[in-house]
Amino acid sequence: MPDSQPQPPHHDGAAEDTASLLLCGATLVDGRTVDVRLGRGRIEAVGTAGSLTAHTARVDLSGYLLLPAPAEPHAHSDTALTADVDGPVGYEVQDVQRRTTEAALLQLGHGATALRSHVRIGDVQGLGAMEAALQARRSLRGLTDLTTVAVPRLLTGIAGADGLAMLRDAVKMGASMVGGCPDLDPDPTGYVEAVLEVAAEHGCPVDLHTDGADPARLARLAAMAGGLRSVVTVGPCGGLGRMPAAVAARAAEGLAAAGVSVVCLPQGDCGGLERRGSGTAPVRLLRAAGVRVAAGSGALRDLANPVGRGDPLEAAYLLAAQHGLDADGAYAAVSSVARESMGLPEVRVEAGFPAELLAVRGTRLSGVLSLAYSRIVVHRGRVVARTSAVREYCDSAVAVALDLPRQGRVKGVGGTA
Repeated sequence: MPDSQPQPPHHDGAAEDTASLLLCGATLVDGRTVDVRLGRGRIEAVGTAGSLTAHTARVDLSGYLLLPAPAEPHAHSDTALTADVDGPVGYEVQDVQRRTTEAALLQLGHGATALRSHVRIGDVQGLGAMEAALQARRSLRGLTDLTTVAVPRLLTGIAGADGLAMLRDAVKMGASMVGGCPDLDPDPTGYVEAVLEVAAEHGCPVDLHTDGADPARLARLAAMAGGLRSVVTVGPCGGLGRMPAAVAARAAEGLAAAGVSVVCLPQGDCGGLERRGSGTAPVRLLRAAGVRVAAGSGALRDLANPVGRGDPLEAAYLLAAQHGLDADGAYAAVSSVARESMGLPEVRVEAGFPAELLAVRGTRLSGVLSLAYSRIVVHRGRVVARTSAVREYCDSAVAVALDLPRQGRVKGVGGTA
């Protein structure tokens, strides 16, 4: 029962500001069945089913759970979809732009209406990958919001001088954030200092890759980040899970005190650390210490994770199935907490909030995290992606007698569900 690929509708750049839409008969997580009217990119009204009328397009969401849309806080779109490439991976601008665009649309189909992509700069690629990612961001406007993190390899010593200059150039080009992996630099503390200096110069947020296996280094990072006015995020911090619990708890308290967010990767590795099997950060321990913990996807079918799905609902499922979070907390890690860590406005299914929504076939959040096949994605008040699946059983006597569930065609959503 595979998901079909989403086919976004034609995009009219002006439509998102004026178009209106009525979502009918949707179920909310509190069990209510409601109509939701959208307009000018926001939720205009929420009322009991059948109570809202409008001369506008309608989508029947009977049998769907309506949720705030997920956001993807940790993607690597420039290397996505390269695991099965025969021969050398192309890093020409056109190659990277195509991969970035395709990866963003795949994740949009899963429900992520905002994505943060870490883009490597320097080495043989120079600033070409960043140029490609920025071009993809422009072409995707109105479908999904893509932000970019400039990721240099080295920043200290003679070898790092070019990387530091290129990091500043990337910000001038339009990179949204600065980051990188201090663990790979001969002077990790110097690397962090350099990144934070550039962030302070340009007033931009910071997102750093670190395994977090060295508590002293993590404490220094937290101390330096605490003095920066910009938002600081670190991840995936799998090394925290390999520390003794007491040591990890002290490190978590330091991150919480500094206001540093952690993005864990429950679906597997990413290429930023250039190591495999680092494990997932101790989510419950971090949350208990007061750390804001979001969940990202990491690698999307590149060498770090050749079968990566880039699906935020799978990340939430794994947090619930393997890390002891309840369904609400697990989904929050890929939606409200992810958005907060990315500096995005809060989304609720209430009037006045941004119309960034995901409708999933099902009636309860636990069921949605278990079997999230059919999805309808709303970005800036418009349906931008649909993924449909059909479950059928043969017409045997047993199937009829047991009245096995079937998923059938739903009116108004343009396909089966």
